[in-house]
Amino acid sequence: MNGSAGGWLPFAPCACDTASQMDMSLTIGLSAGLAALAAFAGWRGARPPNPHKGPRLMPWRFIMLAAAACLVFVLGHLVQILTGAGQA
Repeated sequence: MNGSAGGWLPFAPCACDTASQMDMSLTIGLSAGLAALAAFAGWRGARPPNPHKGPRLMPWRFIMLAAAACLVFVLGHLVQILTGAGQA
């Protein structure tokens, strides 16, 4: 059932002593990009509609919410990196 690798998947089990692939500089850059995207999409979504141009083709409010939701997880990862939580 478990296979030859010792896990449920056909991959080798991941060693716990490996470093995270998302270091602090990548996490800070990703959080800054997501915050900028959320702010830009919030600004675009709050603009009044222009019936002469037709309907909006980009769901700016949904993009703002999705970017903000991803930002919450990235900031949680940043807190984990800064506090050193989860390291053995």
